[in-house]
Amino acid sequence: MASSVRHNSRASSAQRAPPGAVVPVFAALGDETRLRVVARLTEEGPLSIAKLTEGSHLTRQAMTKHLRVLSAAGLLRGRREGRENVFEVEPRRLAEARGYLARISEHWDATLERLRAFVEDE
Repeated sequence: MASSVRHNSRASSAQRAPPGAVVPVFAALGDETRLRVVARLTEEGPLSIAKLTEGSHLTRQAMTKHLRVLSAAGLLRGRREGRENVFEVEPRRLAEARGYLARISEHWDATLERLRAFVEDE
C-alpha cells in the first residue's frame, strides 16, 4: 500500500489538504454562476471574458467579478492574449477539493460500515 501512495503522490497530497485550504474553493463554487463558469472552462478549455459572457445573462463587468473570485480562490489562472484576458481552470486546486471530499466520504463509509455491522450483530 505504501508503494501505491508513493506512486500517486499528487493525489495523496491533495487528499491531505487541510480543511482551511479548501474553504475558499468551496466558497467560490457555492455560487451557481461561478460553478457554471468552472464547468464550462473544464469542458471547453481556456476562454476569454468575451466568450464566457456570450449567450449569458451577465454583463462583462459581472463576469469579471466572478472570474476574480474564482481566481482569488486559486481555481482559475488568467493570461493576456492580445487585447483579451483568457482564463483556464487550475486543476491542482480542484484536485485538492476533490481529495478533501474523498476523505470525508471515506469517513462516512467507515461509519456506515460500523453501523451495518452493529445492526447485523443485534
